[in-house]
Amino acid sequence: MKRRTAALALGTAAAMVLTGCSTMSPGDSGTVTLSMVESLTNPARTDLIEGLIADFERQNPKIRVNLVSPPTEQADQKIQQMLQSGSGVDVLEVRDITVGPWSNNGWLYDMKKDLADWKGRQALTDNAVEASENGEGRTYFVPYGFYGLSLFHRTDLIEEAGFDKPPATWEELLEQASAIHDPAERRYGYAFRGGANAHSNATAAIEAYVADRIDPANGYLLKDGSTIFSAPEALDAMETYLKLFQRASPKSSVAWGYPEMVEGFSNGSTAFLLQDPEVIATVSASKSIEPGQWSTAPLLAGPSGKTVQPLATAGWGVAKGSKHKAEAVKLVEFLSEGKASAAFTKKNSLVPILKSAAEDDFYRTGPWASYVTMTENPDTYLVVTQPRGVAWWAEWQQRADKDVQRMVLGKLPPKDLLEGWDAYWTEKWKK
Repeated sequence: MKRRTAALALGTAAAMVLTGCSTMSPGDSGTVTLSMVESLTNPARTDLIEGLIADFERQNPKIRVNLVSPPTEQADQKIQQMLQSGSGVDVLEVRDITVGPWSNNGWLYDMKKDLADWKGRQALTDNAVEASENGEGRTYFVPYGFYGLSLFHRTDLIEEAGFDKPPATWEELLEQASAIHDPAERRYGYAFRGGANAHSNATAAIEAYVADRIDPANGYLLKDGSTIFSAPEALDAMETYLKLFQRASPKSSVAWGYPEMVEGFSNGSTAFLLQDPEVIATVSASKSIEPGQWSTAPLLAGPSGKTVQPLATAGWGVAKGSKHKAEAVKLVEFLSEGKASAAFTKKNSLVPILKSAAEDDFYRTGPWASYVTMTENPDTYLVVTQPRGVAWWAEWQQRADKDVQRMVLGKLPPKDLLEGWDAYWTEKWKK
């Protein structure tokens, strides 16, 4: 029997918030029922989670789990309402952009002591262990995977243009993309991101150019405490990035967001795309590109030969208001280890959290191999934490996206853009 429909889930969640009643109380049989809420909802993903919950329940017959699946665009707001009420949620999806405000409001449970003897911790990658603790050493969620950038590329077009391997640096990308670019033939070099979330790829270029001086604890700062946007190398990065638009991108990409970028590559018209691993499944299903015509390469480096992996993440946490924290933590452990974790990361095209993935042929071959390369070479592909948990992150995204678009339209010089970004973050961190 299905545990949910979107409408039923929303109705159930609302009832819990309004009445303060909880489905978490032990029944007459001693069975505990947990309420689990996901955030990045889609039907296939929800079905997968339900299958994992069924496995958990078979192993733990005294624990039942009700999965609540609000529509993605409403999910974080719905979770916040439930957390504010202090009841109705035990296990929840926590993202790197929600962990800050939710923990600051005292809504999340620190699982660190509970996980101290968890054997699964030893199986986690260094990135996963680091992401599971905040700056104060508290564990508000265990990541279920990472969203990390790699360079999707057309192997055939690179060879036809006279290059023997994909670009390893931003300068090489500009060179190769420009050589391939031929609008008259409807063949474009680079799938530029000028619309929604445009700042993310621009920032990736800047971080690569300052990689040897960046603060690992804050990817928007240099080790001397100044912002990355104030560095002379940042201007070199933005000028190179702007040339990618001017010399190697379709003019319409000034408004491209995620869907348009991915379509531009998967329909065979664009040679290079900087995107997360979830796109592997989309491109693999394309009827316009054969498997042997494309692959991925590690994230592009700056002048120092190093680059920065701006990993985004999310995971499973426990509500502080839960009346059954031990059982809730047990569910988090189950989802974060062994077959359950492997199934979740593979079917959602996520960078895995388990060390064992490095020996898995699924990740070692084909388009996933670049992610293993980056994981195994942390001195070249530096992992840093971006300040995505600050209260003003949404405000920053809106402002930065508009600035990138103004830059590519010729209305804002790269120098002025960087001065504005430097002033913005400097002022914010003074407060």
